[in-house]
Amino acid sequence: MQTVILNLIKHQGKEVVQIKFPFDPQLINEIKKLESINWSNTQKAWYIPYHASAVKEIKEIIAPFANVETKLFDEKESKKNADPKNKELGTEARQKIIKFKNWMQSKRYSESTIKTYTEALKIFLLYYQSKPLADITNDDLLRFNNDYILKKQLSSSYQNQIVNCVKLFFQTVENTKLKLDLVHRPRREKKLPNVLSKEEVKLILYALTNTKHRVMLSLTYGCGLRRGELLNLKPKDIDSKRNLITIKQAKGKEDRIVPLSEKILLMLREYFLAYQPKVWLFEGQVAGMPYDERSLANVLKRAVMQAKLNKPISLHWLRHSYATHLVESGTDLRYIQELLGHKSSKTTQIYTHVSTKNLQNIKSPFDDL
Repeated sequence: MQTVILNLIKHQGKEVVQIKFPFDPQLINEIKKLESINWSNTQKAWYIPYHASAVKEIKEIIAPFANVETKLFDEKESKKNADPKNKELGTEARQKIIKFKNWMQSKRYSESTIKTYTEALKIFLLYYQSKPLADITNDDLLRFNNDYILKKQLSSSYQNQIVNCVKLFFQTVENTKLKLDLVHRPRREKKLPNVLSKEEVKLILYALTNTKHRVMLSLTYGCGLRRGELLNLKPKDIDSKRNLITIKQAKGKEDRIVPLSEKILLMLREYFLAYQPKVWLFEGQVAGMPYDERSLANVLKRAVMQAKLNKPISLHWLRHSYATHLVESGTDLRYIQELLGHKSSKTTQIYTHVSTKNLQNIKSPFDDL
């Protein structure tokens, strides 16, 4: 008898049960009796949408004609079911998360922080959904870090988000045995920012022929903007008489002012005449709607390809490059801190470690050999 192998895979963004076997006309005729059966040219296999009784349905149809091997399917389904993300929260936990979200909104936390914290808290509560919230202890948080975060090789920044949201939740919403003062955070990873040379930045910017695209990336680099700060700009934020830009309600809900290059101001005037933005400085295809984040990422991706730079460059590299180039030009770190909107000077000091200004003056002892 033929052997049919079942596997749980993602196809076109959806989970499906893949049905693989050597060519057999009789089996194909039987397989076609399955509801929602489809053939994938890319996978070279039959498949049906994944659901709880999918394997049972397949076996009922083809068991008389073939052996059904489900080892791959069983392993993946077991991992899928073990992941908290694929489980449903109980009523109490859902109500607690809503209460926590309402508290953060009343404290005027940013939408991105509220979303990040509620999603992180959901994962944590799903992991301990069989345990009363009031009985969760420091040992439980430690076990979650080791058995979930570390085993999945998730980042220390994600672990830090979990710690922050769990502490805030149990401090404000839930009375618990958790001793908040004893909750520890992961040691910070000491990673240097990715920086481009001025020549590389120039190659990227001059690879763009579209006026809007070039202005967007020029502003990102020329003013050291975060992605959200760029897309949230409005025409009234540009002070052309004083060559300044006001960044409204940036990270930490703080306004700040950054200087605007005369060259970029000329580009902005050309852009204004061509596009005449209504509400946002940079609008998408629909007038009055802000430019899409993914479209901006694609603009940079195409520019990098056209510039023939073989690096995984993201938009934040331009901000890092702006800060580093300011350090190399001798700008005081206190001013750079203000321009970038950093709360701590320690965050800004990291750019001194990637600046090549002083390093290039150091002579290697190898040269004297």
